[in-house]
Amino acid sequence: MDDAAKAPKARYAREDRIGVLEELLNERYSVRAFLPREVPRETIIHVLAVAQRTASWCNSQPWQVLIASGTAKERFRKLIHAEAASGAPEGHDFPPPREYLGVYLQRRRESGFQLYNTLGIARGDKAAYAKQALENYNFFGAPHVAIVHTDEPLGVYGAIDCGAYVGNFILAAQALGLGTIAQAALARQSGLIRRHFNLPDDRRVVCGISFGYADHAHKVNSYRTSRASVTDTVTFLDE
Repeated sequence: MDDAAKAPKARYAREDRIGVLEELLNERYSVRAFLPREVPRETIIHVLAVAQRTASWCNSQPWQVLIASGTAKERFRKLIHAEAASGAPEGHDFPPPREYLGVYLQRRRESGFQLYNTLGIARGDKAAYAKQALENYNFFGAPHVAIVHTDEPLGVYGAIDCGAYVGNFILAAQALGLGTIAQAALARQSGLIRRHFNLPDDRRVVCGISFGYADHAHKVNSYRTSRASVTDTVTFLDE
């Protein structure tokens, strides 16, 4: 029996399947202004059910997700924003990038300057940069925030699997009309997150995802970042 005969029957033509995926990837962006309207619980569960199909190392499925909404979200927002604004030492569970060099530094700067230019922040205005960075801890006005955490013994591979989960969560949310922003910034307060949500000491915070309905009228949501070409990132070896 050939591979085609073994494959499950698809509901959609191949061109339609890849077309939808490309559309979702091209439409998606990091939302930095949300409407206050909450997402129905059944829609959130749909996103989670789709993301749960994420591939993982040995099918370990190491992600655990906390989702704060309503008054729980607001309590958490006030606490983490105050901590970040206080200048208290950060506490990552996973080491952040040591340094951005070469093309990675160029891409980071391009993305940052797009954000600042869109908001009318003058280049070099460090106080304004810092103020905008603190908006991470207001969840950019999102009505929901998810905290993705994993098990310490799984190490970096548990975090990698969670990264794949985050990507699928974001695409599922996009397909259902939601906006998202994945936030490594929240993981800077991993100790606070563990204490606030009574997580065991062996839980490791990977990132947060703020989500809801995007405020398309807000100028901060008007720009889009660039992407490197395939030739910039892939090497083919045939011999």
